[in-house]
Amino acid sequence: MLTLLLFGLAGFLAQLVDGSLGMAFGVTATTTLVATGTAPAVASAAIHLAEVGTSLASGAAHWRLRNIDWRTVGILALPGAVGAVLGAYVLTTLSTESASVWIATILLLLGLYVLIRFAFLRLGKFITSKRPGARFLGPLGLLAGFIDASGGGGWGPVATTTLLSSGRLEPRKVVGSVDTSEFIVALAASAGFFFALSTRHQLNYTVVAGLMIGGVVAAPLAAWLVRRLPPRVLGAAAGGMIVLTNARTLLSATGAGTAVTTAAVSAIGVLWAVGLTTAIRSVRQERRVNALAGESGPPSGRGARSARA
Repeated sequence: MLTLLLFGLAGFLAQLVDGSLGMAFGVTATTTLVATGTAPAVASAAIHLAEVGTSLASGAAHWRLRNIDWRTVGILALPGAVGAVLGAYVLTTLSTESASVWIATILLLLGLYVLIRFAFLRLGKFITSKRPGARFLGPLGLLAGFIDASGGGGWGPVATTTLLSSGRLEPRKVVGSVDTSEFIVALAASAGFFFALSTRHQLNYTVVAGLMIGGVVAAPLAAWLVRRLPPRVLGAAAGGMIVLTNARTLLSATGAGTAVTTAAVSAIGVLWAVGLTTAIRSVRQERRVNALAGESGPPSGRGARSARA
C-alpha cells in the first residue's frame, strides 16, 4: 500500500507538470524509478504502460476544454508510434550498465533543455495562420517517439518544444495535441516492450498502478492549469530537478570521484537557483507589461500565447 501511495504521488506530480507544459511525465517519472534502482528498460516500460491511462485521461480533459487540434494529432501519432517501437527494441538490446548511462544522459539533456527553455529563453509571438503539415509532423513524430521509448521520456520535450518554436499552432493546442497523441505512442511503446523484454525483467504492477492512478487524478487539474499557471516557473523547477537527479546517476555510473561529484552537483544547484530566480522575475515582468496593456490576472488568451512562446 505504501508503494502504491508513494508512486501515486509521483504520478500526480509528473502529470501535473506534463499536462501543464505538454512535456516531462516520462522524464520526471523515469528519473524517479531509475533513482530507486529500477533497470532502465523496465523503468521505461512501466512508465509507458502507466502513460496509456494518464494520456487518455489528459486527452479527454484537453478535449473538454477544446485544447486539441485533431489534424495535428492524426498526423503526429502514427510516426510517433513507429519510433516508439523502434526505441523500445533498442533500449532492451543494451546491457543494464550501458542502458543506465544512455538513459541518464538522455534524461539529463532533456531536463537541461526544459530548464534553459523556460528559465532563460526570451518570449516570442506566435504565428497561427499556417498549421503544421505532414512533412513537418511525420519526421518530428518518428524522432520524438524513438527518443521517448529509448530514453524513458522525451515525447513532450521534443514534440512540444518543436511545435511551439515553429509558431504554427497556438500554445494551448500544442500542449493538448501532443498530450493526446501520446496515448497512441504510449500504447505502441508498451506493446514493443512487452515483446522485447525477456522473462527475467518483471514489471512491478503496483508501481505502474500508482503512477497511472496519480496521473489520471492530476489530468483534469493539469488541463485547467495550462490556461492559468505561469509555465516558466513550473518548467524551471521541473527541469532543475531532472538535471540534478540524473547528473548524480550519471556521475555514479561512470565512477566519478567525490570531488568531481560535489563540484558538479554544486554547479547544477547554482544553475537551478539562478533559473528559478530568472523565471520568477520574468513572470513578474510579463504581468507588469500585461497590466500596462490593460490586461490583468494570470496568462490567458493573448497573454498565454506570449507566455508559452
